[in-house]
Amino acid sequence: MKSPHFSLLPFLLVVLFSLSGTTLAHSHEDFLHCLSLRSAKSDSISRVIYTQNNSSYSSILDASIQNYRFATPATPKPSVIVTPRQTSHIQATIYCSKKYGLQIRIRSGGHDVEGLSYVSEVPFVILDLLNFRAVEVDTKNKVAWVESGATIGELYYRIAEKSKTLAFPAGVCHTVGVGGHFSGGGYGMLMRKYGLAADHVIDAHLIDVNGRIIDRKSMGEDLFWAIRGGGGNTFGIVLAWKVKLVSIPAVVTVFTVNRDLEQNATKIVHRWQYIAHKLPDDIFTDVTITKVNSSQEGKKTIQAAFKALFLGGVDKLIPLIQDRFPELGLVKENCIEMSWVESILYFGGVSTKSSDVLLDRDALPKQFFKLKSDYLKEPIPESGFEGIWRTFSEKEAEFSFMMMVAFGGKMDAIPETELPYPHRAGNLYQASYLVGWSKEENAESQKYISWIRRLYSYMATYVSKSPREAYYNYRDLDIGTNNNGYTSYAQASIWGRKDFKNNFNRLVHVKTVVDPENFFKNEQSIPPISPPLKKKRH
Repeated sequence: MKSPHFSLLPFLLVVLFSLSGTTLAHSHEDFLHCLSLRSAKSDSISRVIYTQNNSSYSSILDASIQNYRFATPATPKPSVIVTPRQTSHIQATIYCSKKYGLQIRIRSGGHDVEGLSYVSEVPFVILDLLNFRAVEVDTKNKVAWVESGATIGELYYRIAEKSKTLAFPAGVCHTVGVGGHFSGGGYGMLMRKYGLAADHVIDAHLIDVNGRIIDRKSMGEDLFWAIRGGGGNTFGIVLAWKVKLVSIPAVVTVFTVNRDLEQNATKIVHRWQYIAHKLPDDIFTDVTITKVNSSQEGKKTIQAAFKALFLGGVDKLIPLIQDRFPELGLVKENCIEMSWVESILYFGGVSTKSSDVLLDRDALPKQFFKLKSDYLKEPIPESGFEGIWRTFSEKEAEFSFMMMVAFGGKMDAIPETELPYPHRAGNLYQASYLVGWSKEENAESQKYISWIRRLYSYMATYVSKSPREAYYNYRDLDIGTNNNGYTSYAQASIWGRKDFKNNFNRLVHVKTVVDPENFFKNEQSIPPISPPLKKKRH
């Protein structure tokens, strides 16, 4: 005879799941009611709230998603999207999310490559800063205030609008949001001359877990240190950043030289590793490896595209490269003189020469993709590149690349403890790997992800070790994740030391002080050292 407990089990499960759904529904409604009560003007906040019943919900959710891998019907969706227009909306969202147990995911540009700014496995809301996008440039003092929801393209545009000899050292993908880019470090074409974007942040306005608006002075140097490379949404919500601008010549020079395997690409790439990081600081250079059509009909080959930006004219660049890197075979016809802002379009792969495109958040194609990163302290031997070429020859690598970005210059001069971003002196270059696929192939995405994991595994021999370093802005959940609930220091250290090396310990200390209950969290956010002690009930 069966135990009566077993016959009751299905009924109890139904009741439990029903109660769970009811609780979530009540929590959702209570959250919305709380927002209206907490806002100074309840009618104003109602215009920036989107629930799943709202006709604009899907378009608002999808608008900022850059990796369509996280825009499928199966992707977890937020209960609510809040697109604040004033700080009180943000403060209300923090308060009500805490009160009703909803996670906040903070989105500025949507380039979080693992979707952590807009996806969660637990009940959550998105706080989308797209309306916080003001940019104020002060050319006299060479500074700018830029809100977190602005793109780096919008920042570049406003600088170029006022000056041809001022710039800012950030990335080349102009649709990236300032909030995520700065808070993860932010490297770009001026890195060897001036360092990272985060190196040039001199103040910030942040809303902390208690809803206070604080600046550099009131937040203190530890927290100000942490948000410039340690992930701003780990410690609070950065509303705006004050940055110092840098000087550049009115005319810069760029070039692209393509070499495939039939043109001695292996030896040239191998040689590049010994030269690029030692070039003068005025030169930024990278190499992009792709699979292309061969000169032999119906066959494929590997191509290395050598690109560079020189802060000066072509007449100075040509003899410099011919002397230091004659293997490349650079000639004047490969080079183009242009303004700095035009070089952003050139490196960003934008066909138009009009800088107006920097204001277009939808100018670049959105894809299904997976991204990984490495740092190299020693050159890869030629035999090592042969193995890379074999991996790129596989059929899954049709839409893939490996990019090698030279370090050295200013990056060698800044201590790795200066900011949370630790990947400074000693690195020859950063390597990143990307594989993409079409919408029709998304059901088979695992085979492409398996391909990039094979490439990453192959590279282990040649890259940094103990830890194998990674770039925080190129999120990769393969290197380790937090739990949705309590995450131990040891567990978070698995991925944290790869992104931050020994700076991880200081970041944990700051987190423990400013957000001890770990309200601001995601799968790769800094945890406090331990969960807060709960009072015993008598």
